[in-house]
Amino acid sequence: MKNAWNEEEAARCLQEFGSWGEDLALRIYTSRLLGRQKDLVLHGGGNTSVKTRITDLLGRNIEVLYIKGSGRDLASITPDDFAAVDLGRIRELERLDQLDDETMIRLIRTALLDYRNPYPSIETLVHAFLPARFIDHTHADAVLTLTNQKEGGRLIEEALGPEWLYLDYVEPGFELAKATAAAQRKRPDAVGAVWLHHGVVTWGGTARQAYNRMIEGVSRAQALLAARRKRAVTVTVDLERARRVWPRLAPVLRGVLAWESGDEDRPRIPLILQAIQDEETAGALAHPEARRWFLTPVVTTDHLIRTKPRPAWLELDLTADEKVWREQARQCVESYRRSYEAYLAGHAEGAPGRSTDSSPRVILLPGLGAVCAGENLREAVICRDVTIQTLAVKRAVGEMGGEYEGLSEEKLFAMEYRGLQRAKLSGDGGLGRFVALVTGAAGAIGAGICEGLLEAGCQVAACDISGDRLGVLAEYLRPRFGERFTTVITDVTSPDSVAAAFAGICALWGGVDFVISNAGLAHVAALAELRPEDFQRLERVNVEGTLYVLAEAARLFERQAVGGDVVLVSTKNVFAPGARFGAYSATKAAAHQLARIASLELASLDVRVNMVSPDAVFGDEPFKSGLWAEVGPDRMRARGLDETQLQDYYRQRNLLKRRVTARHVANAVLYFLLRRSPTTGATLPVDGGLPDAAPR
Repeated sequence: MKNAWNEEEAARCLQEFGSWGEDLALRIYTSRLLGRQKDLVLHGGGNTSVKTRITDLLGRNIEVLYIKGSGRDLASITPDDFAAVDLGRIRELERLDQLDDETMIRLIRTALLDYRNPYPSIETLVHAFLPARFIDHTHADAVLTLTNQKEGGRLIEEALGPEWLYLDYVEPGFELAKATAAAQRKRPDAVGAVWLHHGVVTWGGTARQAYNRMIEGVSRAQALLAARRKRAVTVTVDLERARRVWPRLAPVLRGVLAWESGDEDRPRIPLILQAIQDEETAGALAHPEARRWFLTPVVTTDHLIRTKPRPAWLELDLTADEKVWREQARQCVESYRRSYEAYLAGHAEGAPGRSTDSSPRVILLPGLGAVCAGENLREAVICRDVTIQTLAVKRAVGEMGGEYEGLSEEKLFAMEYRGLQRAKLSGDGGLGRFVALVTGAAGAIGAGICEGLLEAGCQVAACDISGDRLGVLAEYLRPRFGERFTTVITDVTSPDSVAAAFAGICALWGGVDFVISNAGLAHVAALAELRPEDFQRLERVNVEGTLYVLAEAARLFERQAVGGDVVLVSTKNVFAPGARFGAYSATKAAAHQLARIASLELASLDVRVNMVSPDAVFGDEPFKSGLWAEVGPDRMRARGLDETQLQDYYRQRNLLKRRVTARHVANAVLYFLLRRSPTTGATLPVDGGLPDAAPR
């Protein structure tokens, strides 16, 4: 393992965070070095601390422990991600013989110097009871590989040597803190400790010393692992076929994994899926020993809340049809659920935060790869990355000729349903479990809808024919919403392009729950002047495009079997058409009627189809309305107005005298997606009140 300490980088970190003191600035620097190494920590795992002294507002000199907040990411950590604790107060807790979690956290929080600090780490007392100034804790892959097998204690001691401490598994928190501190007092010359089935800890008088010891210790573990690892059996898998199968399988599997909510308005709740389909993973799962290697407990209890104790194993006939896949997947998932419920029943008495979802979070599919599930994209991504690490560790144990040995069910359950651990789980963000596809996404209304859905927690796929405009939209939204937003160049007049867009989104996130059909064109011409080719151009986009999107959505919703919602962005012109606007009004009316028919045909699938009917949404830079770019000049000439005056004209003509914005349209769409009422086949005007355009 490369030691990444760099004097210039350290100096820059000192300059950036020097106002917090040199100790914390260098603590931040080495924390980030550790966080960059995925074979040390993943997604908020591990923690670091420093003991230092500060002067408070009353002039008192206080010894303080700065410790990483629970779940905070070491790779990007800042001073705000540390909790500052009065060290003198919490050190006294070592005198106790017992301390439950609730009392421990309450006492630690009362010792915080600032109530706004993040939730302290579960291992705060370990860092407090050990005397060293700087302490690092990681879940190094190489260490876990050696310790998570029979005679693991002997192997890790052989690798690291006599200057380290070796502790059998102790539940993190007060008990682990007491055990580690007691062992260190007996061996004050020790440079670190290995917690079997958990991780590795190093300490030192400086940030650099603690960091160097971590790198040195893990490097020694890697060296022994490399020396003992036997030549792996190479298994070739047809990845191209696997990647072709996945978009078809994903919605089927997503439907099987969905859990019954008991809510009539949203009876089945889906998960977000992430597939792992690389050569190493697929090859490992095709190995003759794969079941023995991988159907075993987690490598560290830190992963339990993301992955559940064990994965599921699903062998599919990849040459079969989706009906066969559904039945094979159903049998696999039902078997897993029964096993998990039995595990809960054996240990769940009095346990807080019991899960209502017994579906697996990791499914291993030989010949295809692995599939990871989460209650939102963040949880699914964490599960994916943890699974990649887990498979690598377990495979390495197998290739050493070792026998993997995990923790007992009793110990696994104690950590999986421990309140301090479950507090790390992120909320679902409202609609975090759901995926939305928006056509015509790069225009004013489409962009507003995308932004509104993202703010509500959705994963959003923005579909548009213009790659350049999608690029502008991505520059606007991705800095705030990251990987929850993607773009797909889509031509709604091509059934193949529409099908490819749906397939790509299924491959990315597992399926689609919300379809917002917004793509449309406008054209200004009196009927006597309307050229057939112009009418046909609008008909292809506004009518055929709507048809192809609705048809593909219907096919997907049937395969996925978790319900869904479709919202068509209609127009007030369906009910109150305007002169010289016949092509637009007629083709949008046809689209509107297609949506009404879809509401009849899809209701049995628990798919609701509704319409929103906006008027005069001009948009703002950089998302100006394409419709008004087409219509505006004609309307301005007819009324002798400039653009600003034209917008004011439309505002003044509605009853509420309100400017209608894309965000208003997004809010109307969200009303339907949130299922605030049992409604389908309805039209919701978003026009400030236009009596002539009221649906009737």
